[in-house]
Amino acid sequence: MGPQHVRYMDDEQRLAKVEGLTNIRKEALRMAESGADSNQVRDFITEGKKTLAFEIPDEDAFKKAVNATKKYRQMRES
Repeated sequence: MGPQHVRYMDDEQRLAKVEGLTNIRKEALRMAESGADSNQVRDFITEGKKTLAFEIPDEDAFKKAVNATKKYRQMRES
């Protein structure tokens, strides 16, 4: 197996991700204050985070998740 190429998020990407999460938070709070159902607010947050993850992928988090999965599978197989 060859070396893995990992592209880390740069500062600009991280800032964009934080701004996106902040915007999701602001809109969720606005929805809650205007009387939206808690399920609607939760669904909005979940969908917003999914969309943001596709727009600005965090490859660091992905690599950590893959490694954790590999370790778990190795432990189960032992």
